[in-house]
Amino acid sequence: MDPTQNDPNYTRVSGSSAQSYVEGVLTGSGVLKENASIIAKCLVQADLRGVDTHGINRIPSYMTRVREGVLDAKATPTLTKITPVVAQVDGHNGFGFLAGHQGMACAIEMAKEFGIGMVSIKHSNHFGMSAWLVQQALDEGMMSLVFTNSSPALPVWGGKSKLMGVSPIACGAPGGKQPPFILDMAPSVAARGKIYKAKRRGEKIPLDWALDGEGKQTDDPTEALKGVMLPMGGPKGSALAVMMDVFSGVLSGSAFAGNVTGPYDPSKPADVGHFLIAIKPDLFMPLEEFRERMDYLYQRVVGSDKMHGVDRIYFPGEIEQLRHEERLRDGIPLADSEIEALNVEAELAGTSPIATM
Repeated sequence: MDPTQNDPNYTRVSGSSAQSYVEGVLTGSGVLKENASIIAKCLVQADLRGVDTHGINRIPSYMTRVREGVLDAKATPTLTKITPVVAQVDGHNGFGFLAGHQGMACAIEMAKEFGIGMVSIKHSNHFGMSAWLVQQALDEGMMSLVFTNSSPALPVWGGKSKLMGVSPIACGAPGGKQPPFILDMAPSVAARGKIYKAKRRGEKIPLDWALDGEGKQTDDPTEALKGVMLPMGGPKGSALAVMMDVFSGVLSGSAFAGNVTGPYDPSKPADVGHFLIAIKPDLFMPLEEFRERMDYLYQRVVGSDKMHGVDRIYFPGEIEQLRHEERLRDGIPLADSEIEALNVEAELAGTSPIATM
């Protein structure tokens, strides 16, 4: 159940109202209508899945970057084929959602014909929740891998200063009668967006998420943002962050090694890199057999013996899918401060404020 379900501190917004709001702000700020629709869909999908850190509340930071001239609202990405199964997208410093969407669409088409498609993306920006690209592939019956790098927030294992990004790794595979497999996780104990969310809502954070500027544990999100995130599993999380930089930054020709600019820093272009792979699931067996094997895996996972105190075991991505159903019905929860910030952007763009339920 959504923890904000009966919380009077939140106001509900329908998915359609959120979509209309984002499209209005973006088109009022120079984004092409068809591009605004893609960006809005990706942001709203994050909110519906309960990934509030990567939803429509990102609009104020994005629009600040547009106004400062470090994100090109009018840019449309371009694609270059390298081989029959490899392509590169140049984001031209536009919205990362557009570069990601075009890149995955190309990877899917290559995979349909040749079994696999790989796309490297350069000169991009923050592209929100990685799971939306996994879902784009799933909608076409494809398996996928989605990598990105990001601005420095995490020390390498043994270090103390920000160097690596809290860069998510995501992947997915279609199921049969059961839900698909969707993994979308950061290499840190928690995604950095959760700290921004806590700061925005005036909430505390768990002590094991981050260190402050003096290297001490803190439950204050403002102090945490002055320090570093903590990698999950120590050197394992640190190594995953380095891997994201290799495949997304080094390989693409984008910024890497701590040189990606953060989405909340309006001083210069971000120059984010991404790496996408789409895979046809019936390469080695009939599609129906693959789907049956995925369903068997699902049943084995959710039906395994439960540890003490656990009522239900979920397949990766299943909780977010259930949350999606809830919020489609009940709406997206927003704090008053968040609605105020969104409506400031609506006023600046000359469009209607967000409509609440």
